[in-house]
Amino acid sequence: MDKQHDAPLDADASGNAMSNRTRIIRFMFRYRRLGLFHGLALDTHAVGKDVGEGPPEKFVEDLEALGPTFIKLGQMLSTRPDMVPPAYASALERMQEDVAPVPFHHIRETVESELGVRIGKAFKSFEETPLGCASLAQVHRATLRDGTKVAVKVQKPRIAQRLRADLDLLANLALAVDRFTDLGGSVRFVEWLTEFRRAVLAELDYVAEAENLERFRGHLHRYRELTVPRPVWDYTRSRILTMELVQGTNVGHVSGMRRTEQSMAPLAKALVRAYLDQVFVHGEIHADPHPGNLRITADGRLAIFDLGMVANVPPRQRDRLMKLLFAAVDGRGEQVADELIGLSTRLPEFDQSRFLREVAQLVSRYAAHAGSMSEGRVVLDLVRISASTGLRTPPELGLLGKTLLNLDAVCQLLSPELNTQALVEDHLEHVMRARLRKSFSSPNIAAEMMEIQSLLREGPRRLSDILSLLADNRLQVRMTGLEESHLMESLQKIANRICAGVVVASLILASSMLMDADGGIRLWGYPAIALVLFLVAAALGLGIIGSALIGDRRAPRREERPPQ
Repeated sequence: MDKQHDAPLDADASGNAMSNRTRIIRFMFRYRRLGLFHGLALDTHAVGKDVGEGPPEKFVEDLEALGPTFIKLGQMLSTRPDMVPPAYASALERMQEDVAPVPFHHIRETVESELGVRIGKAFKSFEETPLGCASLAQVHRATLRDGTKVAVKVQKPRIAQRLRADLDLLANLALAVDRFTDLGGSVRFVEWLTEFRRAVLAELDYVAEAENLERFRGHLHRYRELTVPRPVWDYTRSRILTMELVQGTNVGHVSGMRRTEQSMAPLAKALVRAYLDQVFVHGEIHADPHPGNLRITADGRLAIFDLGMVANVPPRQRDRLMKLLFAAVDGRGEQVADELIGLSTRLPEFDQSRFLREVAQLVSRYAAHAGSMSEGRVVLDLVRISASTGLRTPPELGLLGKTLLNLDAVCQLLSPELNTQALVEDHLEHVMRARLRKSFSSPNIAAEMMEIQSLLREGPRRLSDILSLLADNRLQVRMTGLEESHLMESLQKIANRICAGVVVASLILASSMLMDADGGIRLWGYPAIALVLFLVAAALGLGIIGSALIGDRRAPRREERPPQ
């Protein structure tokens, strides 16, 4: 693969920007019929003759060659089947960050700059060969002065500037797509790219990732089968994350012999339950629990790494997502459709009957093939159906689908016989029972009683005020904003048309009555005043017709957004 994103660090910035722009335009022109970029006007002079679409694997390879920003973009696009066709979304799910490491002297400069001391004084030892290398950072094994073995995640130099430049360019292209394509009007690429920008730039803050590690450790403490590396705060900065070294075997490399000697089913069950808790109890989605981020340690636990990209889910949206997923695993298609509509934004072209029919068919098929269909795939199919019928789903739904899909892949590697559908349904029931018990806790009951007390105290007085106003005929209902509304504008337009029509009719009648008048100035044998009035009436009439044909249009239907 062409590693164009590993260009020399001292390359000219403006030249790189122009080169990146040209390569991005070439990429978009090549895959212009994919659906994602359809209808966007491109600079064909910068494209050249190398065009044509390839298979999904070629699409992923070309996207990876554009650099780290587009690797992250591809990973996010894999959660949005409403943006890319299914075959391409599947190929994007397999996207890997297999990139060449940067020279160690750049890593040393970053470490020393962040810590403020020489690397030899901060660490007892620091291995030059990285344990792993991704698009944004690479991880090195090191030893602290007290002998503690640690892993140090170091951000690659100038990567933040590169990301921001690419994101600015993408923002301009997204604006054009939203303005000139139907797909852009439905998906709103600018809004999606804003969320993507926030997520990617947050991933560059390793202090935030250390906080994620600490928080996840606290949330998962009751699952003894799982472990999360502990961050070393004294050696953590915005571009350096130092954590305890947890060694183990990649989940994808676990041999059948080891599965025979040690049952992996408890690890798989604990992982699924813990992630469901993270989403529906704590309101956080770690969208990347793929096998490469999981290790089985020597003591038989499952270690979770790479918590840089974590999305937060508001409580009301969390409740709806839980109801939707519970209804899906229970085979209740109508409730799935209702919850999905409540979560999403209805676009003007929303085809509700088709949406209800396709969702019911999908959920029925999922219920009939229990154990053979992934919950994550069902959620992503729901996103795809919604997009095709004019319903814009929240990005958290796609992230949930990607998380469940990754969890299902991990469970297949650890314990192929595990029924994840039954496990998800059982744990969701447990979460709902716990939430119901919490709703009857003393603090919640006390808060509800205070609301009832306030209603009972204020209710009679307010009812008396309303009845007094009614008795005195002083009750008024005030509607604000009507004077600026489309209704008032339309009523004024109708009134103007009616007045203009009356004037035209009067002029025509007056001109016809004056046609028989004798004397006065005549033009072409007709009285001049009658002819002038008739011509004025004709001009006004044509003006009214032209205004109606050209100026009038149907008022755009507003998007129906979910309640916040």
